[in-house]
Amino acid sequence: MGFYAVLPYLATHLGSGLGMAGWLVGLVLGLRTFSQQGLFVVGGALTDRYGPRPVVLAGCALRIAGFGWLAFAGSTATVIGAVLLIGFAAALFSPAVESEAAREAVRHERDTGAPRAHVLALFSAAGQAGAFLGPLLGSLLLLLGGGFRAACLAGALVFVAVLTGHARLMPHTTPVREPAQEPIPPPAQEQPPAQQSAPHVVTRTAQPARSSWRAVFANRPFLLLCLAYSTYLVAYNQLYLSLPVEVERATGSQAALGWLFALSSLLVVVAQIPVTRCSARRIAPRTALVTGLAVVAAGFAAVPLTPAGPGGLLPGAALVVLLTLGQMLLVPAARGLVPDLVEDRHLGLATGALSSVSGVAVLVGSAATGALLEASAPVRWSALAAVPLAGALLAFTLPAGRGGKEQGARAVTG
Repeated sequence: MGFYAVLPYLATHLGSGLGMAGWLVGLVLGLRTFSQQGLFVVGGALTDRYGPRPVVLAGCALRIAGFGWLAFAGSTATVIGAVLLIGFAAALFSPAVESEAAREAVRHERDTGAPRAHVLALFSAAGQAGAFLGPLLGSLLLLLGGGFRAACLAGALVFVAVLTGHARLMPHTTPVREPAQEPIPPPAQEQPPAQQSAPHVVTRTAQPARSSWRAVFANRPFLLLCLAYSTYLVAYNQLYLSLPVEVERATGSQAALGWLFALSSLLVVVAQIPVTRCSARRIAPRTALVTGLAVVAAGFAAVPLTPAGPGGLLPGAALVVLLTLGQMLLVPAARGLVPDLVEDRHLGLATGALSSVSGVAVLVGSAATGALLEASAPVRWSALAAVPLAGALLAFTLPAGRGGKEQGARAVTG
């Protein structure tokens, strides 16, 4: 909510408010994305090293500082500094929160038998609720005459609340270390008197950072998950690239684009938990991932086949509905698979890597899909449909994961 109270209005502020050239506005927005998605892996590594709580609190504090800085930034250099700080803040707290949510979902599954996807679905629905409410908050402040500065300060206040909530509610946990190694103690008579009666203490040593990175990035099933998930994010990015072109082609303007974005957010808020509750008990996470990617592919294939209908928006609406439905199936499933594919002590790094690898794929894929905008509609939408379809084929090679009917049976039998 705090983020989306500011982001939708940033480009207009940079262009109209500060008079930046179009290419410079694009550069600033690109730097923000890179400092966030590209550095998720750094936040994940820090989470494994220091535990999630300090990383989350540091990230929230930096986000508050970044929004405050952006509210008063008036030059290109200060704006770039502020957006880099805002992006890096998310690179800290997002992997920490997501990895801890995944860890708690696994614990909840173990203790109650409820599929972990239920917890992760609630996490996704809450995020989409904020994505829906945030722009409304920003718009209200702009209508009341507060301007972009008021939106930034409101975003900072939201993160003050987020920081306070995590400081009070997030448990103090220690980083997961390597399995304990118990050294053989010397004979009792050789020990100093003060040590003879002392209990034996098991020491735990942190795994070297290089070993952690090698353990994650040499993990073939996890890398396949990253690639499959990347195809979803490349497809999802078409909401910002191909969908606006389709809406303008169909209606002559992009005025209806906001309604389609609102439709996507509302679908997740209303349907995410019921969809996940239905799927998590019946199908394995891998099946949900494959099915979700196939539904996303169907959304792109449906665009040239759907009649224009009232206002010419039916093809775009079909894409949004199917892409969002696929997202509701595959995102909790993908996040739920990560703890099955990596060791617990690498969970933060793996969670960050999942986003960073996908961010690189989006960066490369955006250039390729942007070139398709000049192609004919059947060619363009067929090529776009092939991307998540390829991801579905990759996902077929993954382990089934825990959940589905097998998990339900375990829950019943105790």
